[in-house]
Amino acid sequence: MKKKKQVPEWMNSSLWSTPSDPPASVSVREEPPTIPTNQNASPPLSSSSSVSSPTATADDISRHAQAQVQLLAELSRKVIDMRELRRVVASQGISDAGALRPTLWKLLLGYLPPDRSLWSSELAKKRSQYKNFKDDLLTNPSEITRRMYNSNSAALGIDDAKSHTQTRLLLSRSRITHQDHPLSLVKTSIWNQFFQDTEIIDQIDRDVNRTHPDIHFFSGDSLFAKSNQEALKTILIVFAKLNSGIRYFQGMNEVLAPLFYVFKNDPDEENEAFAEADTFFCFVELLSRFQDNFCQQLDNSIVGIRSTITRLSQLLKEHDEELWRHLEVTTKVNPQFYAFRWIILLLTQEFNFADILHIWDVILSDPEGPQETLLRICCAMLILVRRRLLAGDFTSNLKMLQSYPSTNISHLLQVADKLHVQSV
Repeated sequence: MKKKKQVPEWMNSSLWSTPSDPPASVSVREEPPTIPTNQNASPPLSSSSSVSSPTATADDISRHAQAQVQLLAELSRKVIDMRELRRVVASQGISDAGALRPTLWKLLLGYLPPDRSLWSSELAKKRSQYKNFKDDLLTNPSEITRRMYNSNSAALGIDDAKSHTQTRLLLSRSRITHQDHPLSLVKTSIWNQFFQDTEIIDQIDRDVNRTHPDIHFFSGDSLFAKSNQEALKTILIVFAKLNSGIRYFQGMNEVLAPLFYVFKNDPDEENEAFAEADTFFCFVELLSRFQDNFCQQLDNSIVGIRSTITRLSQLLKEHDEELWRHLEVTTKVNPQFYAFRWIILLLTQEFNFADILHIWDVILSDPEGPQETLLRICCAMLILVRRRLLAGDFTSNLKMLQSYPSTNISHLLQVADKLHVQSV
């Protein structure tokens, strides 16, 4: 007879579940912090990870300070040791002040090369490339047609004055091809593509306007908030046009928001000015590491989102078979009911904004890749509330997992790290 696997004692420790835990049917969530609206504002402090927290020990403060010294030392090297940098960030995180986070995230995402001497030229090249993307992809078809006509006129030797006059009076019908006509149904028609894009652009506009409505950086009537919204919309539109296989899916704005916030709050004025371009390329890098989850054609494959959710289920079964059995066998809580959003949106809807930044520090820094780290954190989220889940039924458990209760992020990441150690 197979011996039942025992639950590790540390999973039942009071460290992970406070005595004052509310009933499973009650949704508890901290209010996200109000973020300053000036360009040079630092990322918000997380009450769960701040060294100034009343519960922080002297050892915590000492380790935190030591980590910042190590990060500065690594960043000052001519050629940065990425393995060591990842180790320090993964183990200690980044200062709550966040001044180093913009540079660290760019390094961790591969946007900046380890060789510091290449930074200036690489940034200039990428920022120029992004400007060209916007010039090419965000131009109205009327303007494209006008440019094509001017180019053809020049090639045929038509004098500038005549060309200018005809352009000013709009193009004559005889010079507009069927493919370039606004009513053309030809798939390669620039107008046909323009009208197809309009639906996606409208969806992007609606989603961006709903991004973190309680944070002034993203929402409100201020010129600063409006400018940030326009930047988010532009990035998503350019991305959708360049990536026909993915295009845009609802919620992409939530994944984009932390990146843009961090880079827009870079203390370096030049970097802050080019936050939109830097965010675009880092967004591409981030999604490329989770691309199989976003490709609809792979949904039922061994690498698509359903497969990823299955891996989360297997991970829970491996580390806590009792909880896995209660959720999936006894109460029939299919992980797709809650984990789909956790994974696709990289936990951006489950925690307050300050905690998201702290979680992403860990996700981006893992040398094994962000996907595995994300799954361990999701598994840790289940283990952290295991007592309440074991006591709950289908309705209460699903309600809690779809509106995850506020928790100590440092403890959550410690549990995720323990899962990693146990798997090695």
